[in-house]
Amino acid sequence: MIKSMTGFGRGEYMDNEYRLIVEIKAVNHRYNEIVIRMPKNLGPLEDKIRRSVSSALVRGRIDVFITIDEYGEKKRAVRIDKELAVAYNKALDELSELFAMPVKDRIYQIAKYPDVIRAEEVTEDALSLWPKLSQAVSIAVNNLMQMRITEGLNIQQDLIARIAVIESYINSVEERAPQVLVEYREKILGRMRDLLGMIGEEPDVGRLVQEAAIFADKTNITEELVRLKSHLAQFHTALHIDEAVGRKLDFIVQEINRETNTIASKANDFTVANIVVEIKSEIEKVREQIQNVE
Repeated sequence: MIKSMTGFGRGEYMDNEYRLIVEIKAVNHRYNEIVIRMPKNLGPLEDKIRRSVSSALVRGRIDVFITIDEYGEKKRAVRIDKELAVAYNKALDELSELFAMPVKDRIYQIAKYPDVIRAEEVTEDALSLWPKLSQAVSIAVNNLMQMRITEGLNIQQDLIARIAVIESYINSVEERAPQVLVEYREKILGRMRDLLGMIGEEPDVGRLVQEAAIFADKTNITEELVRLKSHLAQFHTALHIDEAVGRKLDFIVQEINRETNTIASKANDFTVANIVVEIKSEIEKVREQIQNVE
């Protein structure tokens, strides 16, 4: 079953301490491009997030948005800049000596100076959050995949219908091809009779057969029709493969278009030319659809 490249998925993990929300948006792209936007403290988890997403989403422009809320009591630590405290203490000694005055409550005084004592929040190791975050990522990916599968089913049904239309046109070309030769033979014969009738001569049947044979060889589209049917059969098969087939379908459509162009140039028939125009119109619609296939 084919999958669409577009979709959206949301996943959430919540406990007494954290709420982690993951939102993934995917759109058409020739390759697999993953862009992750998340809080700076989750940076060490980027590679894990990328591998988790890319293992399920093979192709497309994929934007991952991650937010985190903390509900538990924040842990804090007091940091002392010992080198700065020593420098302040030395400066106080120099002032005490300079003015011949003792410095009272020295420790308290130094502690009040800027940056000697700082209270900092203790951030939990990002790797310890991965078991929680991975659950939210998995839920978001699964939800996005379901949307891709649903949209892919709609695309698949549309492609099957359009390929059926192309096949009906090909059948019409196949039915028309023998008649083209008959009409050409009659046309040449009519012209020869008109021209030779002016001088009282009969057409040369041998020459007529020769001209018809040359025309038949130039306008023979049997090989092109066989290859075209083969490409359409491959397209049908690819539609039911459970893997990323967007690039494969695109290649097959190029080959279908190539054979159709060859038929148009060789057929030398107004009716066939009109049918080819309809085929190419359907091919373009198919091409537009598969641009959204993973």
